[in-house]
Amino acid sequence: MDAVRLIVTSRRSLAAGGGARETLAEVWQAQALAQAIGSRLAVAGPPELRGEALGLTELAGRGCGVLDPPELAPGELRAGRLTELGDARHTLMHLGGLLGEVGIALVALASSADDEGTYWQCMEAIDAADESRDRVLEMLRRLADREQALPEREAG
Repeated sequence: MDAVRLIVTSRRSLAAGGGARETLAEVWQAQALAQAIGSRLAVAGPPELRGEALGLTELAGRGCGVLDPPELAPGELRAGRLTELGDARHTLMHLGGLLGEVGIALVALASSADDEGTYWQCMEAIDAADESRDRVLEMLRRLADREQALPEREAG
């Protein structure tokens, strides 16, 4: 499935809310999807994105690692359904939005957490989501720089 469609599905599922367990499962799904997208970009994306994409893969993996993995039925792992990235800029813009929403959901969850364990899981996941989003924004900046350089090269 196309990356943007999977991201939109994740955004809708995250927005649908639910209890703490459901929210944490959606956050985990979003981080796993970010990890898969980063991995694909690192291997087959534009060359100037590959280093940042590797960083995204590592950070999103950390985001999954700080959370308890959800119990998913076969085929429910969205990252496992990723078949194509499509336009890198379009995908990264949507992924940045998703990671921002993940951070917001985690802040809300942390502020209402009943136990210290959930609170600290959320805090660590917030850091991972923020750092992942920073990588996405850096990749978008690099794409913009590349696009600005192309007309200059053609004119020169």
